[in-house]
Amino acid sequence: MNWLVGVLILVFGGLLVWLGGRRVTLPRRASFEEIDDPAVGQAYDRISRWPQFHFLRAMIIRKLTYYSPAGTLADIGCGPGYLVVRIAQRFSHLQVIGVDNSGEMIEIARVNAERIQLSGQVSYRFGDVIHLPFGDGELDFAVSTASLHHWSEPGKGLAEISRVLKPGGQLLLFDLRRDPPGIFLGILRFAMAMVVPRALRQAGEPLGSVQASYTPTEVEALLAASPFKRSTVQGGFAWYFAWAKKE
Repeated sequence: MNWLVGVLILVFGGLLVWLGGRRVTLPRRASFEEIDDPAVGQAYDRISRWPQFHFLRAMIIRKLTYYSPAGTLADIGCGPGYLVVRIAQRFSHLQVIGVDNSGEMIEIARVNAERIQLSGQVSYRFGDVIHLPFGDGELDFAVSTASLHHWSEPGKGLAEISRVLKPGGQLLLFDLRRDPPGIFLGILRFAMAMVVPRALRQAGEPLGSVQASYTPTEVEALLAASPFKRSTVQGGFAWYFAWAKKE
């Protein structure tokens, strides 16, 4: 009988893993963060220091290294600025500008940069992806992470980024995907119930960001309709990277 119990455990365990690993495509629901609420901004700043976000930033830095950024780089939708700081630390030759449409986040990001004495290499500007605070062809590289799903008009946002990039300038996008494995959704729901700060739970995060995001196929379609003529999209476990280059 012991062997039968063992077989049943293996079968049901394997079934659970298989079901949890299957991708689930959620219906898309737009989500717009209320980061100018101080409680939400502070909660977002706090969770951005958690180990899993350090891991994601390290993954983004590795991908960015592959594209050899130079000159002036802008992080669009920079939030509390932790990625801006990591980029500046990794690429000392870059001038790095954080852009966000939340005054609360800009102030938090400035404090975070000053704390590690990077204020000479790093600066911040208030701006929206549809109205970026740059002239035509001012940037060499643009990065936007966990932001695309909040853009009210992604087509206009991509066109605006193309406008501010120099010819040959590059764009790197990173975001959650709306078709993650079921086990990832289970982890998010558990986190929302047990560990996510109340201010973010009340804003529907982080599950709201997954529901507002795009699938890699949808991102490919957005880029194909944009002014960028060269682009690639690479899907990951619960996220994707997208790269584009201005001709």
